[in-house]
Amino acid sequence: MSLAPRVVLVHRTTEYEELVAHHGTHGQAAFFLSSRGRDIEELAERHRRTRAALAEVTAAIPLTWRQSRVERADLDRFLFAPEDVVVVVGQDGLVANVAKYLAGQPVLGVDADPGRNPGVLVRHRPAEVARLLPAVDREVDELTMVEAVADDTQRLLALNEIYLGAAGHQTARYRLGLDDDGGAVEAQASSGVLVGTGTGATGWLRSVWRERGAQLRLPSPSEERLLWFVREAWPSPATGTSLVAGELSASARLRLTVESERLIAFGDGMEGDAVELTWGQSVRVGVCRERLRLVG
Repeated sequence: MSLAPRVVLVHRTTEYEELVAHHGTHGQAAFFLSSRGRDIEELAERHRRTRAALAEVTAAIPLTWRQSRVERADLDRFLFAPEDVVVVVGQDGLVANVAKYLAGQPVLGVDADPGRNPGVLVRHRPAEVARLLPAVDREVDELTMVEAVADDTQRLLALNEIYLGAAGHQTARYRLGLDDDGGAVEAQASSGVLVGTGTGATGWLRSVWRERGAQLRLPSPSEERLLWFVREAWPSPATGTSLVAGELSASARLRLTVESERLIAFGDGMEGDAVELTWGQSVRVGVCRERLRLVG
């Protein structure tokens, strides 16, 4: 007999909970905010809406299904099973946070605070969950992800973008080239390299693209194509600026070889979960074979 599906409910600690935990009590947290001209009731109300959304989603899970909960901070220690259905209750960024830990499980994004989120990835309201859960495998969009693989087998996945550069965002020194570009390589000093997907084209990637005035077409979320940009490349007798932007097809790879004491690669803004690279190491970045299966 096969096991009933398991719903894994992913959420994060609210700003209100973090503030009260830091200051000890609601009153002390309220005093701290009031001294800075803010009212704690705004955070408390968002906290109540989030908790109400979690309760509504939990009540919508069929009684015969199994269920589990995981907080964002514990994602790297949670073991997802192949038959899981992942329900993310929160903001768009929380879907990106969980994406790299999955292997094809369907993800249902639920907006806990409509009107405050763009709703690109948390596309549904709590009231829709009961209808959507039984049919999640039939209503998914497959979104492209980006991966970085180091020469020591370290691997990093991201839904929006991967940043490679110096910890603390100081000047990074490295050699950059494309695997399919006949071996052309350029030594560079810059603020780092950003490689992003079509999903990331609504965030950091789009910001760099607009600032650069790039003629490259932004990819769609499901398109197996990435854009990459070198941030603030510095010209000098030893470093160049000719390879500063481009696109990567499904089979292409951008290669970066470290010429600094330490560089890092992190995805989707999560610097705490970074791949560390030392002098002489290389890392290849490109389209990931895994895709996020997001309920449409």
